[in-house]
Amino acid sequence: MSEKPSLRQVPLRRLYALARPEAASLLAGALFLVIGSAAALLFPRAIGLLVDAALGGKGTEAIDRMALWMGGVFLAQAAATGLRYYFFHLAGERIIVRVREQLYRSLMDQEVGFFDQTSTGELGSRLISDTASLQSVLSSNISILLRNVVSVVGGAAFLIYTSPPLALLMLSVVPPLALGAIAFGRRLRRLSRQVQDVQAEAHQVADESLSGIRTVRAFAADDHEVRRFSAALGRAFQLARRRVIGSSLFNGTASLAAYTGVGLVFWYGGRLVGSGELSVGGLTSFLVYTLLVAVALGALGDLWAELMGAIGAADRVFELIDRVPALPPRGGRIPERMEGRVEFKDVHFRYPARQEVAVLRGLDLKTAAGEVVALVGPSGAGKSTIASLLYRLYDPTEGRILLDGADLRELEPNWLRGRIGVVAQEPVLFSCSIAENIRYGRPDATDAEVETAARAANAHDFISRFPEGYRTEVGEQGVQLSGGQKQRVAIARAVLKDPRLLILDEATSALDAESEHLVKDALDRLMKGRTTFIIAHRLSTVANADRVLVLEDGHVIQSGTHAALLGQEGLYRRLVERQFVAA
Repeated sequence: MSEKPSLRQVPLRRLYALARPEAASLLAGALFLVIGSAAALLFPRAIGLLVDAALGGKGTEAIDRMALWMGGVFLAQAAATGLRYYFFHLAGERIIVRVREQLYRSLMDQEVGFFDQTSTGELGSRLISDTASLQSVLSSNISILLRNVVSVVGGAAFLIYTSPPLALLMLSVVPPLALGAIAFGRRLRRLSRQVQDVQAEAHQVADESLSGIRTVRAFAADDHEVRRFSAALGRAFQLARRRVIGSSLFNGTASLAAYTGVGLVFWYGGRLVGSGELSVGGLTSFLVYTLLVAVALGALGDLWAELMGAIGAADRVFELIDRVPALPPRGGRIPERMEGRVEFKDVHFRYPARQEVAVLRGLDLKTAAGEVVALVGPSGAGKSTIASLLYRLYDPTEGRILLDGADLRELEPNWLRGRIGVVAQEPVLFSCSIAENIRYGRPDATDAEVETAARAANAHDFISRFPEGYRTEVGEQGVQLSGGQKQRVAIARAVLKDPRLLILDEATSALDAESEHLVKDALDRLMKGRTTFIIAHRLSTVANADRVLVLEDGHVIQSGTHAALLGQEGLYRRLVERQFVAA
């Protein structure tokens, strides 16, 4: 893989690349920017001519003509300003939409191990806050920046035209300001990135607390969470204060330099008027141009600081966009058919976020097509990890997993996952309607098919009791439904998907006895002809499996039918006996 460019080189090059598709809008905005700036630059000259006309006794008609001419200049400037704003902001909005789409696409392509080690709060901050910083740069700030650059350059040209000696005196102040702005901008960029990082930490704390508000309330931890958030804000404030202090010192110094320059112009300009080398109108024009250049320079200082801050945010945005997933999100072979034969060959696995812990240690297992296999064992034995490896949320650290004789690494990931149905212990529902949640694996399913799947999962009756029926919104993470109702919606989603390989991870754990009996019948029908892995502790779920695999310390220690394993001394028998005692 070729070496990536350094982060310091990335943002400006990438921003330029993003801006190229909007060249037409940006060029139109630039055209109206030049027109508006040119009109603004004519204003001081008009004032000087008006003063000279008044003092020279040229009559009111000349003054009136000059005033009308100035009115036309104002009108042209207003129209150009409005059009400049429109084209630049429209281009900026389009660019930032593409940035957010690229960032979200990149995040969706990342492997699950990446999300194990990166908080969703931080990623949300990158997706919204950091891109918002880019949005201001690519819309309003770039427009204002260019306008002020034109004002500085054009104003300097008019200063030289009006009075070269005064212009040389005035422009002697500019180089120190420019050098100071560059040095300050570099320091501010580092500080701005640090502020963005700490603000992302605060965003993460708030996201965790708000999404887990029920747990927070259950443990009376409201004050604790407020203190956590305040501490994160405090760290961000300390860095922001350093940035504000630096900006204050720079702006104060720039203001002193600017006003000193104006004072020198008044002093030396007065001498030139006294000696007859410059008219009063010329001095007035020069003073207005001086103020225009000073204001533009001050604005450039502020905009430079904001630009450096935005580039600091852009570093992280483009870093995420350019991140190459450890597991390729797409690409690979698509078999013509899938039988469902699964084989684990000497599989070792460690989670990316916990490399020091070996979860699977040389696991070997083999299933026939259509076989129902139950995985049992104590917590941490690796049961759910086997399920995660099957639909390739992770790849084995060592060893191979074969599907119909083909290594999972060789297969198209989306093809593979499209043929695997999963009902998890804690099903995840999305903040949309019940019908949309059931249809999640098959967006093209008809309403009749959705209802049929819900009936098979024993969900239709409770759904029908809601006033909105299948259009009922489930709320964030299905909070409007009970645990059993969420479980049945998840089962209906798997039924509708009609997978070739089925993974049931404690699929009936949240159901009462009556609902479990009805759903079990539906699952029994669903499992027919499909290779099925059942992760469960309930004896009623495991007993009818074709084979039971008992796991401990990351490998299989017993294998056989439920009846055969009960007749043997070993872990399985002890687990069953403990369940009876608990019951």
